[in-house]
Amino acid sequence: MDIFETLSRERTLINPAADRVKDIAALARPRTRAKRELFMVEGPQGVREALAAHRDHPVLDAIYVTEAALEKHPGLGDAIAAAEGSSAPSAGGKRRKVFIRLVTDEVLAAMSDALTPQGVIAVAHVEPSLGNSPWAVGHDPGLIAAMVRVQDPGNVGTLIRASDAAGADAAITTKGSVDVLNPKTVRSTAGSMFHLPVMVGMEIHELVGKARKSGMMVLAADGYGDHSLDDLSDAAAQARVEKRKDSPADGIDLRRPTLWLFGNEAQGLTDEEKNLADARVAVPVYGRAESLNVGTAATVCLYSSARARRP
Repeated sequence: MDIFETLSRERTLINPAADRVKDIAALARPRTRAKRELFMVEGPQGVREALAAHRDHPVLDAIYVTEAALEKHPGLGDAIAAAEGSSAPSAGGKRRKVFIRLVTDEVLAAMSDALTPQGVIAVAHVEPSLGNSPWAVGHDPGLIAAMVRVQDPGNVGTLIRASDAAGADAAITTKGSVDVLNPKTVRSTAGSMFHLPVMVGMEIHELVGKARKSGMMVLAADGYGDHSLDDLSDAAAQARVEKRKDSPADGIDLRRPTLWLFGNEAQGLTDEEKNLADARVAVPVYGRAESLNVGTAATVCLYSSARARRP
């Protein structure tokens, strides 16, 4: 189906001051997102993944796209056309179809909070799975990333994306972390938030308790940790080569199911939070950088665990 058969140019939204445009822009505010149970997904990759999730079950409420974006991303146009006539999640018992419209560049810019809008915005319903526990799916998780009071939206998005790429079972934020439905966070996930459970606002003692109950090791990422990630990775690799199943005497073995704790950008993890872990692990810095930011450090840690756990 040609996308322009679906999106009539005569029905293009051209007024940046229209009420509908203001309604979408308002989703940048946490209170509006919470009240309407909707959030924005911006950019072609994020919208593609939202559309893919929508094929499995209704997720999307609306899609707004510019002609320039359709010309630049032809596969995106096909996916949008396929969503034509599909059902949006019901609200108040009312059945609705996904609302799809062409918009001008000026209208899209008025909707978006991005400095450089990417030509397409989807409005999605908050997933019922948002907040679900990874322990509720009938199996014990092998790898979980926990963001402890992480405040930067981009870092949280990067961490969710890294968790997805490393094959983690879930990404979890603790109380005091930024809202994962912040538009910048959603953009930074590049659609990964539709791939794995994301649990929000969990209390850290409860989180660690659940992890230990399911047999998980708890590791705290700490630049001054007494274990080097390199040493742990080398030990896990050697055990794999020798086909040994036993763990070191201290039990710190990256092959074990692991909950990683990643701390606040400015303060890191508090001493109390570090003391909840089985070990404090430092990512070696070989150059002159003072430290790694939390998103980068987390990516290295998660991939080290993922590689150690691969058969």
